[in-house]
Amino acid sequence: MNHFTTSRRTFLLGSMGLAATSFATPQIITAGQVIDRIKANVGIAWRTQTVDNIIAGTAETPVKGIATTMMATLDVVKRAAAAGKNMVITHESTFFSHQDRVEPFQQDATYKYKLDFLNQNNMVVFHFHDHLHGLKPMDGVAKGMIRELGWEKYNDPQNFRQFAFPNVPLAKLAKELQTKLKIRTMRVVGDPALPIKRAMASWGNCSLQPGAPFLARPEVDVLIIGETHEWELVEYAQDMIASGQKKALIVLGHVVSEQSGMKFCADWLKGFVKEVPIEFIAAAEPFWRPDNPVR
Repeated sequence: MNHFTTSRRTFLLGSMGLAATSFATPQIITAGQVIDRIKANVGIAWRTQTVDNIIAGTAETPVKGIATTMMATLDVVKRAAAAGKNMVITHESTFFSHQDRVEPFQQDATYKYKLDFLNQNNMVVFHFHDHLHGLKPMDGVAKGMIRELGWEKYNDPQNFRQFAFPNVPLAKLAKELQTKLKIRTMRVVGDPALPIKRAMASWGNCSLQPGAPFLARPEVDVLIIGETHEWELVEYAQDMIASGQKKALIVLGHVVSEQSGMKFCADWLKGFVKEVPIEFIAAAEPFWRPDNPVR
């Protein structure tokens, strides 16, 4: 073997090693780049006025892994950190108000503990609410909830809020919701035997407006919501029934009523963020019943 052959062989082996090393090097993506890809894939123009912003951390932070969740509670961010996910994409607030206004909490011990934990673990929290609901071709929360419930066959293709059922008794429909969404506590207003042909869902918070107009539609037998003021929409539903109208209201609880939207969000993100692992982390339902206490 001559000197030229030896040198050529050494060069080729070295090149192969370099290529293998380069291939094994993990790609770096920052939180800001993840958000840019979200903006490019939502299917709508990004709003100038929105709560969808970085709430903790910075856009320049390198992302090791992403956790999606319904609500970035302290429990959730701790679990995300333990799982190696330093970017949390949350549908609801991190700091106790929809707008994440922290001014009232500057000296609050709970706020400072949570913020310190996020900072010490180099975590980024991104609030993803408005544009998930605006996702095209369908509201991402509605998409996830319908998928979780297996209600695609009942859904009106022209209106993601509306469902048609084959005269299902109210109590049976409520039990199905409770079972499929694993709800510990939920509340129902109406006759348990009321046959349900048409339902409307308003996942998450539903105030008196538009809740009352939704329930007042002649084709709607039951309105399914996450939460509302009991002295407004609940009272309205009670009075409708007392007036002789065949109506019902199902109150699931806010977290469970949108949770599966963030499970869908994790799958959606995997379509265009390939550099890091993405995991859905469920936020715990906050309530329990006295006959079935939960730690």
